[in-house]
Amino acid sequence: MRCSDIPTNPVPSHYPSKLQQIVDFFEGLSEEDKRENLIVYSDSARRCEPKADETFDLEDIRKDEECTDTVGVFLRVDPEGKAHFRLTLGPQVQTLTKAMTAILCKGLEDTTPQEVLAVPSDFVPRIVGGELVRVRSQTTYYILSRMKGICKVWLDRQRLKSVDQ
Repeated sequence: MRCSDIPTNPVPSHYPSKLQQIVDFFEGLSEEDKRENLIVYSDSARRCEPKADETFDLEDIRKDEECTDTVGVFLRVDPEGKAHFRLTLGPQVQTLTKAMTAILCKGLEDTTPQEVLAVPSDFVPRIVGGELVRVRSQTTYYILSRMKGICKVWLDRQRLKSVDQ
């Protein structure tokens, strides 16, 4: 994502309900309280890792230039069409990326892949605060772009399956 892609004139958007609750919580906080709560979310990022008995429809594990370490995104779509994400983070991943991982895992749980693709990125400065977005713009949007990417691949494969049948 380029800096020019960062929303500068936010317009209220609609998010999945769990993500909306997180956005509402952060919007009521001071910049200092936002940072403290981002650290709390960062500490909970390990809960987003795959469990030993889980299986997934798609797994995307790689290190991209815009991230300091390897990130794995795992997607399972249940029979009702709801997406379930798990993520793994390398040891060098920054605190803000860990926080966004935990926030997005929680906020996008039980949404459809189509809903994930439709999530606007304008919620990021509302959670993180404008100063951190300016300093860490690539980091704050990275996890969302990876989650959208895996949903797009899943949807493309579903379309191909329906054409082949």
